[in-house]
Amino acid sequence: MQLLSNPTLRLFVGATMISFSPVWVKLVSVSPTTSGFYRVFFGGLALTIFLLVMRQRLQLSKRVWLVLFFSCIFFALDLWFWHRSINYIGPGLSTLLANFQVFFMMLAGVLLLGQRPRPIQMIAVPLALVGLGMIVGFDWRSLPIDYRLGVMFGLLTAVSYAGYMLTMRAARTGSAHALPTREVAIVSIGSAALLGLSAMAEGVSLAIPTLADASFLLAYGLVSHCTGLLFIASSLPKVTTTEAGVALLLQPTLSFVWDVLFFGRPMTTAEFAGAAIALLAIYLGSRQSSKQI
Repeated sequence: MQLLSNPTLRLFVGATMISFSPVWVKLVSVSPTTSGFYRVFFGGLALTIFLLVMRQRLQLSKRVWLVLFFSCIFFALDLWFWHRSINYIGPGLSTLLANFQVFFMMLAGVLLLGQRPRPIQMIAVPLALVGLGMIVGFDWRSLPIDYRLGVMFGLLTAVSYAGYMLTMRAARTGSAHALPTREVAIVSIGSAALLGLSAMAEGVSLAIPTLADASFLLAYGLVSHCTGLLFIASSLPKVTTTEAGVALLLQPTLSFVWDVLFFGRPMTTAEFAGAAIALLAIYLGSRQSSKQI
């Protein structure tokens, strides 16, 4: 009961739930596209059942439906890129790179909305690049091709997630509902359809080979995607920007912790310092809009 009534507690529990997302992807023996499909399929199905029980109708305008269509595309791309990044460079670094979306959101604000970034946000960009360089090394050509692909896929994840955030924000403009349950359910089911089509085009199976894989994918969809997102979404309007900013950092931080604990990722002093610098940059870059979803 305390969890349901305390928005700050819900916020951090939700961020912790989402931090396990790359762990599920790393643990399953299915393809990256297949794990992405089941995340949004199971999560979207649970959200749809919730909407039916709560008798919420999908009374959305044509404009909102069109915007959500693009949200589906961006979110499907986000999962497609991110899951491959996880397999190449691990849960910790891939999740850190995905959170570079704050910088692409900043760029979109400048180019599309005419916003002027704050000086502290301008400092955050080179700071993030320094942190990333300390983690991956500054000699790009010396890195293995799979590692370089993982880094590029991680950055493409950030671009895709920024697109999802921008379109979801546009879809939510003027909404009378406090929670984006309808929008997230629609995007989840739509993204599942797109990832299903991608699996067919790639020639990969959507079959779940083992009971362990089924358990991990259910946890991914129901715990990390559905419950984690709802906990965070329900908390954001009721917490401070500082709390929201710290919660934003909790996911990549814990993902690094899980990477070390569960998968034995070695961490040098330089990598640890680089991760800390990159996380600080993400926090500084998100200061203007950390309460928005």
